[in-house]
Amino acid sequence: MVLAVDPSNNVANGFETVRYDLEVETSLVGRSLQNLKDGETFAVLNSHGDITGDNAVEGLFHRDMRFLSQLELRLDGRKLLLLNSSTHDDKAALSVDLTNPEVEHDDESLPRETIFFERTKFLYGGVYYERLSVRNFTTSKRRLTIDYAFDADFRDLFEVRGMQREKRGQESSPVVKPNGVEFCYLGLDSVKRRTSIAFTPAPRLLEGNRATLDVVLEPGEKTSIFLSIACDEGEPTPVLDFFRAYRHSRRARRSQTRRIATLHSSSDLFNEVACRATSDVYTLITSTPLGPYPYAGIPWFSTIFGRDGIFTAMFMLWMDPSIAQGVLRTLAAMQAKETDARSDAQPGKILHEMRHGEMANLGEVPFGRYYGSVDSTPLFIMLAGMYLDATGDFDTITEIWPNIDAALRWIDDYGDRDGDGLVEYQAQSDGSLKNQGWKDSHDSIFHKEGTDAEGSIALCEVQGYVFAAKRSAAGMADRLGHHDLAADLRKAAEELRLRFEADFWDEELGTYVMALDGMKQPCRVRSSNAGHALFTGITSPERAKRVAATLLSKDGFSGWGIRTLAQGEARFNPMSYHNGSVWPHDNAAIAVGLARYGLKDEAVRVLGAMFDAAKEQEMRRLPELFCGFIRKPGRGPTPYPVACSPQAWAASSIFGILGACLGLEQANAEKEIRFRHPIMPEFLDEIVLRNVRLGSSHADFRMHRYGSDVSTNVLNRRGNAKILIVK
Repeated sequence: MVLAVDPSNNVANGFETVRYDLEVETSLVGRSLQNLKDGETFAVLNSHGDITGDNAVEGLFHRDMRFLSQLELRLDGRKLLLLNSSTHDDKAALSVDLTNPEVEHDDESLPRETIFFERTKFLYGGVYYERLSVRNFTTSKRRLTIDYAFDADFRDLFEVRGMQREKRGQESSPVVKPNGVEFCYLGLDSVKRRTSIAFTPAPRLLEGNRATLDVVLEPGEKTSIFLSIACDEGEPTPVLDFFRAYRHSRRARRSQTRRIATLHSSSDLFNEVACRATSDVYTLITSTPLGPYPYAGIPWFSTIFGRDGIFTAMFMLWMDPSIAQGVLRTLAAMQAKETDARSDAQPGKILHEMRHGEMANLGEVPFGRYYGSVDSTPLFIMLAGMYLDATGDFDTITEIWPNIDAALRWIDDYGDRDGDGLVEYQAQSDGSLKNQGWKDSHDSIFHKEGTDAEGSIALCEVQGYVFAAKRSAAGMADRLGHHDLAADLRKAAEELRLRFEADFWDEELGTYVMALDGMKQPCRVRSSNAGHALFTGITSPERAKRVAATLLSKDGFSGWGIRTLAQGEARFNPMSYHNGSVWPHDNAAIAVGLARYGLKDEAVRVLGAMFDAAKEQEMRRLPELFCGFIRKPGRGPTPYPVACSPQAWAASSIFGILGACLGLEQANAEKEIRFRHPIMPEFLDEIVLRNVRLGSSHADFRMHRYGSDVSTNVLNRRGNAKILIVK
């Protein structure tokens, strides 16, 4: 996913270009921003809880449109002083503590820091709720004038990100009602969008962009002002009482996590990182009719992305397999059925991205349902196999088996158009992404000399995904009784493995090349792509060790993680999106691969780097990515200017790496929960895992480190699952 666009190109140019001249006003670095999310709605607020316009990304967004572009609180025209701003532990709400500056009046001045304000805000059901609690800590009666300024610009998210439009829909003048204001916008897509603002109690003065309320407080007295902002598309959105909505919101959060596995360790800092990661994943999860789906990230990617959802589900599988079920069923329902060059769709292909905004509805951007990723389809099959192995849920696999079969046919018929056994991609239209692996920047795939790779490109990691997909599909086919198909798939996977070893290995580099171009010429570049070959199991054990050594060399490993591109390569730039930065999900996939080949010390090294990076972040949160500068004493990783935070596959990565280091396997066919060669980092002495599930069984474990050894004790077991410790 690429973050900024060239405003000179109204077709978005496939979101290929990261432009720092566009990012001056949208940079998320250096500003303490808070965010909330519920379902299709999210809010980005400054530390005061305001939406000011100082940062273009601020606002209240619903279904890829900004429904509120300003919300500012003032006391007698003055900005309040910030005391504290924090999200609740369950991420259901944001609390902002404020106090007054000194305010001069003709008759009496108000001393500084004598009135306490608490703003509690959350989202639920397409509505923003806020309670402003005001308390008088002076010894005299106080009359306060509280103002709210507000506005709605109804900008599409792609406009907020920098795109220019020749035409926009029709905005109506604000309609003032007895206790609120309504903004309306009739889009060019014929959708009527409405922002309905309501106050309790009703303001003394109400204008199109301002509300004034008078508050009179005796010494020690406290009162509250309630505000709701409903985002409507067509039918009005129901607005509940603040407290009732808050209870529903909290219950929904608890319901999401009531069955998940949890962990607690001997390190308070690691517990903080894990708690934040859990909170972020479940903040981004949206309930759909087909199950939970982790939206990719806030602010730019709060929607369904195929690849992101799949990786998140993989990393979270041991904690919460319901995420994988929701991802599989949702992506199966959205699988392409027809060929459409503009959306890069072919029958059987799995979705890359889905958008709901005006520009997507009009086709001004091709992302209404966009299929321009070469890897989502094999990754979908991989996840299905992993899910069945961990849960034994034959009903879900039987339900989506036609989709798995269609995905396999896409791999052979459309993914390998030249019939050479490798899966390639090439943009189908001018609006398509030029590069369609997870590194989808326009400059991310290139030759050693720095020239672009041209033609149909076969990515290193994609061949691994296809290999693993066919082996996973063979296992599912066998268990469903399709034995001939299973044999054919295993044969095809083995042929691909041999072809991959012959065509992608570079003895001089000591790793696999990044890609083959359209002329089958290798892109002889050291990159993290090769680490995904370990993740999928396509590489030989001997070469796996050499790949690991290259990835963890001083050129590949920054100290904060494995870089996307090794230092010294032609396009290496630690500040780039894909050419030298560090991505947590990339490191997690590589660490899982390292553990797969028994390289546990190397996997632990990656876990330590991710933990150290998270400790240095605000709120102990791993962002989408950070810069790949070398680690220096006394300094944290350099932030990437427009990284999403939270980001689902980044948040889930810590659990994927930890599970790999512990060797945690859920083998439903054998009814076994296994810990295969467990290892723990030096910063952890003990880990307690609770509610690890295998079908109807679940168990709790305590794992303690003694030097390089790990002992495992079963604290509690319910059901007939066997526990196996493999040393």
